[in-house]
Amino acid sequence: MEKLNESLLELITETSTNLPPDVRRAINEAKRKEDAGTRSALSLSTIATNITMAEENVSPICQDTGMPTFEIKTPVGVNQITIKKAIHEAVAKATKLGKLRTNSVDSLTGENTGDNLGPGTPVIHFEQWEEEDIEIRLILKGGGCENKNIQYSLPCELEGLGKAGRDLDGIRKCILHAVYQAQGQGCSAGFIGVGIGGDRTSGYALAKHQLFRRVDDVNPNPKLAELEAYIMDKANELGIGTMGFGGNTTLLGCKIGVENRLPASFFVSVAYNCWAFRRQGVRLDAKTGEIKQYLYKDEVVPMDTSAAEPASTQERREVVLQAPISEEQIRSLKVGDVVIINGLMHTGRDALHKYLMDHDSPVDLNGGVIYHCGPVMLKDEAGEWHVKAAGPTTSIREEPYQGDIIKKFGIRAVIGKGGMGPKTLKALEEHGAVYLNAIGGAAQYYADCIEKVEGVDLMEFGIPEAMWHLRVKGFAAIVTMDAHGNSLHADVDKSSKEKLAQFAEPVFQ
Repeated sequence: MEKLNESLLELITETSTNLPPDVRRAINEAKRKEDAGTRSALSLSTIATNITMAEENVSPICQDTGMPTFEIKTPVGVNQITIKKAIHEAVAKATKLGKLRTNSVDSLTGENTGDNLGPGTPVIHFEQWEEEDIEIRLILKGGGCENKNIQYSLPCELEGLGKAGRDLDGIRKCILHAVYQAQGQGCSAGFIGVGIGGDRTSGYALAKHQLFRRVDDVNPNPKLAELEAYIMDKANELGIGTMGFGGNTTLLGCKIGVENRLPASFFVSVAYNCWAFRRQGVRLDAKTGEIKQYLYKDEVVPMDTSAAEPASTQERREVVLQAPISEEQIRSLKVGDVVIINGLMHTGRDALHKYLMDHDSPVDLNGGVIYHCGPVMLKDEAGEWHVKAAGPTTSIREEPYQGDIIKKFGIRAVIGKGGMGPKTLKALEEHGAVYLNAIGGAAQYYADCIEKVEGVDLMEFGIPEAMWHLRVKGFAAIVTMDAHGNSLHADVDKSSKEKLAQFAEPVFQ
């Protein structure tokens, strides 16, 4: 199959850089439903712009390209070993070209393989079918939304909803709770796949498989079709909104599948996917490996990148800050302010935060900005690094460290997505710092703000976990946790929990 490697590289590139039309329509519709000028509306405008930029730049929509997962159907007689080998070669090449981030990490040593290959990566599932073509579907599901997957064992007690029994109504409660618990940490507004039944492993596999369905399809099972419609309606009444900022759209799609189970087990598994819903598929000629048809590419859907002005005459406060930043400047900020940062910022994720607890920083961080980001980076022939994608990662993972690091190094601003917890909030107030929420998944939008890579430290952690020193201009984010003890994330969590409680009474008998 001489064209196979070429076709697979094209599939990976297309999946990483160009959202399919059904997903684009869902995001455009969500933008239409939001009140003009709100934080969610502005975020959706940024998301739409980022989607367009990624397509034009042929660069990753989101810097976290996840663990590539391939679902493959082959005719009898096709050599699956050949296909697997070709997938490995295409994944390594796509990584080298900056279409995938280096995401395969040794679970014991933490060492990054650098090419997205290793035990268990990429994920490849084969099955045979009676068609004459090869079908390959690919999903790139980032770690932020993967971490918000959740599995319930019925019966159980659910926060805000009470008892969930072993019936359709118990399943309903689990799904609503799954949306609630994700908040903005999975880059809402999102999509969910739900697997009812199976065992712990097959239930999650069934849930993820639902994400290959089209957004606008209708479940052939009438009961599940009714449940999907109910969830889409009620989940959007929780008010979590885009990025967890509050708003009218929290869920963009819900797909549910069912399998038989053991009498003693009743699992409800939920696979959460962010707005950057990167899945694509192709049918290949089984003899040549050439692409005959794309599965999710039937029409062109432009993104609505317009930014409507707010209906209110009240002006939104916008503050420009030059790093390093003073404590006085920080204490003047409040939740809701839009901050524009110019100057130097430093990336830092899990490995760096752990390191800084016991070591000095390679650079002076006093008055500085830490950006929770694992970028996609490429080096040119002259040895200069260039940022290919650089959106924020989920910040809550750094909660055990962040407050101590703010105190130790005099950091003034932390940028990430999804918010942080009470320990960090206390440190912001005590030491004069703020948390800024950038738009999750907007990797091209933020990469465009980076004027120069000034340097890098701790490359032994791998490219995503290294400490990159980035000179930025016009880097915009929203204050969601300030130095006065206020947290938008805590407020939205509280209000959405109160709204969740209204769905405690039985609906499906």
